[in-house]
Amino acid sequence: MSLDDKLDRVVARHEQLSDMLAKSDGSDPQEFVKLSKEYSELNGVVETIRELRGVREDISGLKEILEDHETDSEMRELATLEIEELREREPDVEQKLKLMLLPRDEADTKNAILEIRAGTGGDEAALFAADLFRMYQRYAENRGWKVEIMASSDTGIGGYKEIISSISGSDVFARLKYESGVHRVQRVPDTESSGRIHTSAATVAVLPEAEEVDVHIEDADLRVDTYRASGPGGQSVNTTDSAIRITHIPTGIVVTQQDEKSQHKNRAKAMRVLRARLYEHERQLIDAERAQARKSQVGSGDRSERIRTYNFPQGRVTDHRINLTMHKLEKILDGEALDELVDALVTEDQAARLSEDETTDA
Repeated sequence: MSLDDKLDRVVARHEQLSDMLAKSDGSDPQEFVKLSKEYSELNGVVETIRELRGVREDISGLKEILEDHETDSEMRELATLEIEELREREPDVEQKLKLMLLPRDEADTKNAILEIRAGTGGDEAALFAADLFRMYQRYAENRGWKVEIMASSDTGIGGYKEIISSISGSDVFARLKYESGVHRVQRVPDTESSGRIHTSAATVAVLPEAEEVDVHIEDADLRVDTYRASGPGGQSVNTTDSAIRITHIPTGIVVTQQDEKSQHKNRAKAMRVLRARLYEHERQLIDAERAQARKSQVGSGDRSERIRTYNFPQGRVTDHRINLTMHKLEKILDGEALDELVDALVTEDQAARLSEDETTDA
């Protein structure tokens, strides 16, 4: 399908939605909200379509002026300058439109569950996991997002074996989805007297937070176990069986939660994490069916893939997926320059999807 055919279909759908909304009697509020949302999302696209077609019409009109032998030299000069400006503007508007027409990941507008786990490297890996969590926490603060710690297992020396949090705000998953994978750190630990550089790793998983309407969970598919919460070293920190372990039998996904003293609160938090993991499980099954397409995407979400290295001695961060190195380690870990990395990943992903889209159309 040509670009013009796609544009015609978008404009036709926009007009159809306008008519449907005008004729709606409000008897089905959910349907009205759904149509209104789609209409609103198409407004910007239709505006850009009109802009592109306006540019092309102006170019066509100016060509007629230049081809008219009766056009005087002054008018011809003005028309030539204007047509050059419009021809420079046309590809930019067309590119903007192509990006707007790319299918959006329906999860992009969702909040996210962020899971960070220490990998190889013992205490140093746990300290790095804590550094990563602080990075995302500060990044979230800079963007006006809210961070809520849902579960954590600390080492007692400032590190985390595991920390799970929810992040809510505008387009959280759209920005953080590229962070899933293995993050590697190279630095000299404070305990290293010889100054030898150690390499440690932590795994990050970013899951779109699912609503109950996104994932239907049957009670019969759940096995719920309660037990006494334990602290560092296995010591009991609760006198009641408030900790919760939920197993989703069909998939084998297990979620544990013990941070709250209330069994009810622990269950509610565990269900939020379970919904997110099941939603992501479904997304991965769909992605597997489009395996070829996924290979061209930057954010495959493969948690076993080494995606980034943080090198302290050289003060640099390298993202291996796009071969980008930035000598802004401290600013990135402060959450200040993380946007630069994310923007580069978004741009690369869009370019890959545009190329794929054009190949499909050819």
